[in-house]
Amino acid sequence: MQASSRRWWWYGVYLAVMLAFGVAVHAAGKRVDYSWRWERIPQYLISDDGTEMKAPFDGFVSIAADQKSLTLKELKGGRTQVLSGFDDLLVGDGDLVFQNDPLARKRGWVAGPLTIGLWMTLKISAIALLFSMLFGLIAGLGRVAKNPAVYGLATSYVELIRGTPLLVQIFIFYFFVGTVLKLSAFTAGVAALAVFTGAYVAEIIRAGIEAIPRGQMEAARSLGMSVPQAMRHVVLPQAFRKTLPPLAGQFINLIKDSSLVSVMALTDLTKAGREVVASTFSPFEVWFTVAAMYLLLTGTLSILVRRLEKKLAHD
Repeated sequence: MQASSRRWWWYGVYLAVMLAFGVAVHAAGKRVDYSWRWERIPQYLISDDGTEMKAPFDGFVSIAADQKSLTLKELKGGRTQVLSGFDDLLVGDGDLVFQNDPLARKRGWVAGPLTIGLWMTLKISAIALLFSMLFGLIAGLGRVAKNPAVYGLATSYVELIRGTPLLVQIFIFYFFVGTVLKLSAFTAGVAALAVFTGAYVAEIIRAGIEAIPRGQMEAARSLGMSVPQAMRHVVLPQAFRKTLPPLAGQFINLIKDSSLVSVMALTDLTKAGREVVASTFSPFEVWFTVAAMYLLLTGTLSILVRRLEKKLAHD
């Protein structure tokens, strides 16, 4: 059998396995007598419900004669708020409304709760990734330092963080550190993920540095470079190339671990999924969609890292 024929044969094996997996999932759905309702999902990704304009404070509504604007007069105070540019009124003239009550609606397409949750997950993961690289680089350099104090502090950080569950650390950051420092839930969540991932990044960087032959440092020193200069210009660039695949894997784990911040009252993708399940009673469709959205993030990151690997390989 020629090489090209064998290659197509293995493509056929792959397609057969994927087809069998799909059939198995369908059979499982039939076995539990589940009624699939995928038509419910698109509205939670994007909808044409428009944007609601809500009351900024308690007060009485006064609607203009042309019904193109309304005035909200504060119930206890002298503030007034004029709203215009809406398409549909949701209140009547003289109505008493309270803060955050809907007053009017602007028509148009808006992001659904799952898309909003995806954006929150992306923001948390991206910011945590940047800080985890910073923490990991500092701790990784500390792990190979000859100074006992620096080495001890870096080692204590790595062992303490890697030896405790992420969920426990999130609770500590949210209820203790966040309360003491008056951090928002978003900041506390980012800090917990960055500190946790930074410990693993530190070990990856340490392994990368130690994989570089000692002769590289000695050669750089013989050229008149200081230790920091040699580390920055000679050792770290080579170590980065060697550690790129495990770093990519750790960053993918960071995206998946971000689902735990849902316990902090942050509406990330996982929490949005739970809320949609509660309103639709369609758990299978929702969780398959949530899984696909996580896969979209991690798959995109994997593609970017592979392209970076190829670029570095040709440099």
